[in-house]
Order: sequence, then structure tokens, then C-alpha cells
Amino acid sequence: MKSLLAFFFAVFGSPAEVSALAFNAAAPFFASSRSLSPGINGRREFQRPTVLSMAVEESASKKLINVGVIGCGRIGLVHLGAITKAPGVKAVIVSNPTLSKAEAAAKQYGVERFSSEALDVITDPDVDAVWICSPSSFHAEQIKACAVNGKDVFCEKPIATDLAETIEAINACNDAGVKLMIGLQRRFDSNFQRVKDAVESKEVGETIMIKLCSRDPSPPPFEYVKGGGGIFADMAVHDLDMSRFLAGTDPIEILSIGSCHIDKSIEVLEGAEAFDTASCLVRYPNGVQAHIDVCRQSSYGYDQRAEVLGTKGMIATDNVYPNTARIFRNDFTGNADMPYDFFLSRYNEAYVTETVAFCESLVNDTPVPCTGIDGLVALVMALAAGKSAEEDRWVKFSEITDQVYCASPTTCSLLTEVEDFPEGFKPVTDATELLTPSVDDVKTEEAATNPIGNLFKSFTSK
Repeated sequence: MKSLLAFFFAVFGSPAEVSALAFNAAAPFFASSRSLSPGINGRREFQRPTVLSMAVEESASKKLINVGVIGCGRIGLVHLGAITKAPGVKAVIVSNPTLSKAEAAAKQYGVERFSSEALDVITDPDVDAVWICSPSSFHAEQIKACAVNGKDVFCEKPIATDLAETIEAINACNDAGVKLMIGLQRRFDSNFQRVKDAVESKEVGETIMIKLCSRDPSPPPFEYVKGGGGIFADMAVHDLDMSRFLAGTDPIEILSIGSCHIDKSIEVLEGAEAFDTASCLVRYPNGVQAHIDVCRQSSYGYDQRAEVLGTKGMIATDNVYPNTARIFRNDFTGNADMPYDFFLSRYNEAYVTETVAFCESLVNDTPVPCTGIDGLVALVMALAAGKSAEEDRWVKFSEITDQVYCASPTTCSLLTEVEDFPEGFKPVTDATELLTPSVDDVKTEEAATNPIGNLFKSFTSK
């Protein structure tokens, strides 16, 4: 450490000279953030800046991030609306296969250009980051294309329904040095976040048990269920991810069952696609258990609740209603209206919050709050749940990850698709072993190994 300091002062001067240099570099910041005003008895006093003035000054000093949005359906419009209100970012192009939808979205939100081709967004030289809100089957291909073109990426879940392709897409971004954020919007819901805060602060003590339920107002059409990967992949994946989010650690194994009660027409489908009702029991380290139940129909509205039992108490969320009005009669006491009956109504604020979070990550060059690893582990959990239900047994999550073979970080296959393996091939048990470091991981490591250089940089960049 002494030799490092000696080198530092040899380059930049004596301690006094360094202090003066740092003060001069930081002086514009202090001059702009504080001003003198008449005080009591005519004395001049410092005025601290307001939060709003600080945000405006900081935003004005940073580069404007130009973004493009692929997909102008319901989700795409929610994200586009949030982007237009977020500081430091600007939507410059949107696309949708139906050109009229792209044109209408561009007109509604004041976007300069629109197209029917996703590649027009991805290859646009003015675009710094891309929001992928297209159908799931296009996600991995579009993520890879963004990586090739050096664009940061926000992608709605899933990255892909295939595990090997998911790994390829994540590594493509990591190797290209671009950010990748996955849209798991429940993490940004204020109700679930409050539970997370209570767990992290030990407000209810050490976690013993986590309970989650997810019940939709009505079942989706047959065409949606067919080819969607089944109830664990297209529905319970949110709850599986939330259990990991609340547990704060990776799971060990899972036991799942499924059945059909609502729409008997789907019973002809294969695997978990034939289920409209399912339950999961997830085992986490230290004996923590997570209980999850999902159903494609709830006669009383959108039912989304969470509960954590701890050694000192319990915290639980209720459903979200359009209002807080209650009725009191001799034959009924309760909420005047039913809970929200549509996922966009229920989670609209969460979608907006996650969009703003990625915008802030782009503007401030900070780590994304929901990573490719989070998307990968959520898929692994969903695949393991399906395997458990099919084979009627506990399934370790390592059983899923050790089925992937990667000849290179961006060339992966499932074992069933590979005929010959190189000598010494060894399956991995941890999904993260299949991934290369993300751009945020690299920057965090660099900051940790060079604190003095980063301190000086923070002064001189003001």
C-alpha cells in the first residue's frame, strides 16, 4: 500500500498538491450546488440545493441516451410511455411488424422514426440501447443482434424458452460489453419490495418460510397455452423468481405437482401444458422453504399475494384494488370493488419502475438491478419444476444445468442434441459457471482493484 501511495504522489505531486488539485477539480461542483444568499442580520449563508435542482443539474451534465423500442403491443407501449418521462433518455425509433401500430405509437409518444423491421431499430447508428418487447420466440435472436451492434438491452422475460439459447444470448452481451437487463416486473412492485426490505432488515427475524400465490382472473385461450412451455414456464416462473428474490440466495431443489380443473381442452397437450393448476415446494439453504401455488382462474379477480414467516414475526401482502372504498351492510362487509382483473392494471406501476431503473443504469452507468443471471436462474427453476411434476420426485436444479454443453460461450447445446463431446468434458452444477463476466461485473471489479484511480477520476470528471 505504501509503495502504491508513493507511486501515486510521484505522478501527481505532493499530498498538498494532490489536495489542491482535487479541490480545484471539485470546485465547479460545489459552486453549482451551493449558492450564497442573504441570511439573518444580513450575513451571507450557504443554501443547500433542492433534490429537484440537483437532479436537473446532474441530468444536464450527462450524455443523452437514445433508445429504440421493438414491439408496440401492450407491454411495449407501457415501457415506451415510461421512457418518454424518464430523465436522460430519449426514444428515437420504434418498430412493430404491423407498421400502422408502430406509426400510431410514434405519433402518440412523439418518436421521430418508426419501422416494421426490428433490425432497423437494432442497427440504427443513433440508438444506444434497445427495449425488446416482442414475442418470446424472437427474444434471443434480437438480444444477440443487439450485442453484435453494441447496443445495451432491456428484454422482457424470458430470454428464451431454451436453456442453451438463453446462455448464448447472455454471453453474447457479456462478451460485447453491453448491459443486459431482464424484465421480471414483480421485483419492482412496491408490495413485494416492502416484503423484501423487511427480510433484508431482519424486521421479522430470520426467514423460516415463504408463501406465494398467483391466480389469474380467467384462463388464456388454447392457442396461448399450446407451445408456451407449460404453466411453470409461462406463469409460475414469476413466483419461482420471487421466491429466490425474497430468499436472497439460490435454491437447492424443487418438488412440483400439476392438475387440470378449469379448461379441460388443454388436457390433450403434453407435459406441463396440460396443467391449469400447480403447486411447488422449493428448498433453500438453512432449511428455508418456499410454498407456491398457481391457478389459471380466480373467480374473485387477480390474486397475487406474498408472505414471509420469520423467527420474530410475519409480513404479508394483500391484493391490490382500484380503490380503498369499503361497503358496510347487514349482509356484507368488505371492499366495494373486486381486485384488479388484468395484469397491466395490477402491475402498471411496476413496469414503469423497472423501465426507469434501467434508464438510470444507462444514464449513470451503474449495474442493472435485474440481470441475465436472474433470467437464467428463473428459467432453470421453471424447467426443474416441469421435470419434477413429470417424474413425480424432488429435482435438484443442478440436474438442469448439467445438461448443457458449451463449445464456446456463445455456442451451446443440450446434451440430447450433441453426439460427440471433447475429451475431459465435465458438466457444471451452477448455472453461473456457464456465463462470462458481465460488463457491470468487470467495472465493479476494476473499481475494487483501483480505488485511488477511481477516486481521482470522480473528481476530474465533474
